[in-house]
Amino acid sequence: MAEEQKIDERATLFADVILPLAVPNLYTYRVPYDWNNLILPGQRVVVQFGKNKLYMALVKRLHQNPPKAYQAKYVQDILDATPIVNEIQLNFWDWIASYYLCTPGEVMNAALPAGLRFSSETRIIRNADFALDEVEQDFFTEKEWKLVIALDAKKEMSVQEAAEALEIKNVQPVVQVLLAKGFAIIKEEVKESYKPRTEVFVKISPELSEAGLREAMDTLEKKAVKQLNLLMAYMQLANWHTGKPLEVKKSKLLLQAGTSASVLEQLVKKGILEAYVREVSRLPLSDKAVEKANALADFQQNAFDTIEEQFKTKEVILLHGVTSSGKTEIYMQLIEQVIAQNKQVLYLLPEIALTSQLVQRLKKRWGNKVGVYHSKYSDNERVEVWNTLVEPKDRDYSVIVGTRSSLFLPFKSLGLIIVDEEHDSSYKQQDPGPRYHARDSAIYLAHIHGAKVVLGSATPSLESYYNAESGKYGLIELHVRYGGMEMPEIDVRDVGEEKRKKLMKSLFSPFLLTNIEEALSKKEQIILFQNRRGFAPFLECNVCAHVPMCINCDVSLTYHKKADLLRCHYCGFSTSLPKTCPACGNPSIHVKGFGTERVEEELQLFFPAAKIARMDLDSTRAKQSHSKIISQFEDREIDILVGTQMVTKGLDFDNVSIVGVLNADSGMHFPDFRSEEKSYQLMAQVSGRAGRKNKRGRVIIQTNNPEHTIIKQVVKNDYMGMYTTQIEERKKFHYPPFTRLIEITLSQKNQDDLDAVSPDLALELKKHFGEERVLGPEYPIVSKVNNFYLKTILLKVEKEKYSQKVKAMVMDALAEFYHKGKEYARTRIKIDVDPQ
Repeated sequence: MAEEQKIDERATLFADVILPLAVPNLYTYRVPYDWNNLILPGQRVVVQFGKNKLYMALVKRLHQNPPKAYQAKYVQDILDATPIVNEIQLNFWDWIASYYLCTPGEVMNAALPAGLRFSSETRIIRNADFALDEVEQDFFTEKEWKLVIALDAKKEMSVQEAAEALEIKNVQPVVQVLLAKGFAIIKEEVKESYKPRTEVFVKISPELSEAGLREAMDTLEKKAVKQLNLLMAYMQLANWHTGKPLEVKKSKLLLQAGTSASVLEQLVKKGILEAYVREVSRLPLSDKAVEKANALADFQQNAFDTIEEQFKTKEVILLHGVTSSGKTEIYMQLIEQVIAQNKQVLYLLPEIALTSQLVQRLKKRWGNKVGVYHSKYSDNERVEVWNTLVEPKDRDYSVIVGTRSSLFLPFKSLGLIIVDEEHDSSYKQQDPGPRYHARDSAIYLAHIHGAKVVLGSATPSLESYYNAESGKYGLIELHVRYGGMEMPEIDVRDVGEEKRKKLMKSLFSPFLLTNIEEALSKKEQIILFQNRRGFAPFLECNVCAHVPMCINCDVSLTYHKKADLLRCHYCGFSTSLPKTCPACGNPSIHVKGFGTERVEEELQLFFPAAKIARMDLDSTRAKQSHSKIISQFEDREIDILVGTQMVTKGLDFDNVSIVGVLNADSGMHFPDFRSEEKSYQLMAQVSGRAGRKNKRGRVIIQTNNPEHTIIKQVVKNDYMGMYTTQIEERKKFHYPPFTRLIEITLSQKNQDDLDAVSPDLALELKKHFGEERVLGPEYPIVSKVNNFYLKTILLKVEKEKYSQKVKAMVMDALAEFYHKGKEYARTRIKIDVDPQ
């Protein structure tokens, strides 16, 4: 960016800005002359778009070319003294918008933390020129009079306040009448949501000399002992005797002195102490000493040396190491090297649940150089991490640990990106757009910075392993566990056969229960995996087989026993449990299937003395809930941990001897070309939690199909067997990595309209790509979500023919579709490039 480049103060300058809207183009505004040398790319500005709506926008570029299609409006305000987004970020945003077929505004909304996105608010103002006492009583209706009286009293209010005054939801019609009658006028305000945290600090008044201070202390000793004690407490906290006093917080001073604020106020009035307000960080600073690096085992050192060697010719390296092979320690050695070069490291994780353990390890090594960024941080905390990277103050981050959104942070000199558990589908953003994949995006971000990438996993994605095999990526493999630990023993239980013999005890095979009991008797811990939350997936009437469905979506309602509600996991709709069948009226309604909540309840019946906890989306909604559960399990305050896929990913517990997979079949038969790969990954990953330190663990897999190929491959820890089988199928049926996919989802509230228009889009695509590359339109498994009916079209393009031209052809087909008529323009279209 040309920050230092001076511009002629009288030049007519224009700014192309990114609006926070899903519009394809940048919009151009004129810059007032006085701001020519104040405005810079990367700054936030206030602009008017539409009739009178104000928006926060971001300056993309500056130039002297007026727009040809419209007259440029003026920039209304500049919100930043210096840019908050750098040139590398803007280039990265361009790539995201281009690759994932979305708009610049969608990318900006995903990239900027909510605290940096100003919101526009409509204010209703009483027109001072309107003489209320001169109008007739019937000039306003009863409802209008109610708002007139409220506005006359307050002079100004928000739309929300007006709605509360009228006790109605939609207040716009009434406001429009008051505008037409001249009583009210409206204005738009842009409000900042980020509020810096401030604290009051105390110091000796700078106007007080040393002699004056001694004299004041002598006086206080005679007349105001409490004030003297507070002054002495200040000197102790500030290390006054050193000549370089520390800052002292007012709250800490009052606590130390054991006195009230009124005593402090007296000292301030006397000019002895001075209170001042300063902005402080919400992010804690650690005062613990950092530890030295651990020595690598020989096989780890060989892997580290190979990575260094391969980095000379490869930008990306895949580290394929079995669970507990010590991949994290290798990452930490790589981080050490990058920090020594004064460069930054981004350490990506798929789940927030993984961050707490890892952050503890990294902070032991690098202290306050480690920052954290994820969605469980508040908006204000995320802004502070962002601002620290833009302009370091009380800390300077060298390492950022975060989930996928941390890709968008304002890094200045990235040297390394680590994508741990790179196979995980959580790296793919779904809704809203941009629907980017953090692993693939990280590779491009590293390319812009000239950085290196390490992809790590015990079960790499087929795409990544194929890229490594074909020479695009480097490849390092670790086949042994750290410390000579054995891989866990894996037992498969045929629950179908055990049900037939009536041996099953509720959800558990006798073999699993026996092993849990033995582990508990030895004070060992157990992890049970069931990849479905809630108590039961659905309810069913035993008489007419009616299943309660969501009123907005084409899915059954999941029963959550703790809340005693039936809940939709798609739109959030919930309803109370029916006492009788809504269809036939019979009271015989029973739960079917089981989720983590039911597993937890059933376990408590079998093992009443055991401490059991659950780790799923429902139990981890609070900010520190992930960390709390993990810490309790680490400290052995929990005996059995029941969870969804959160418990399968990279967690390190040294006392787990038993891992149980309660229903291995749930994912394997899902109609998706990745289902078997994902099932293998989930089972292999959760198996890796067993026997991680000094003892061989045991994994017990419950299945109705013990002869299934994937089950056998998990038992043998045969990743290469799974890879070979799956890659042959992908090649045969033209799926990634041999093709690229673009999934287009059409949605409308009227099903007949959707059925009528969706074939036309498929036809337009077939004109460009041919019949064989376009599949659909078809209804997906869940064909209605939130009252919108859905149809999908899948575009498959050979990898060697995939280019930016393909995406341009897709956009051309969409443009042709939208121009066909109103019923086409009403159709919502969602584009997902590289769907997972």
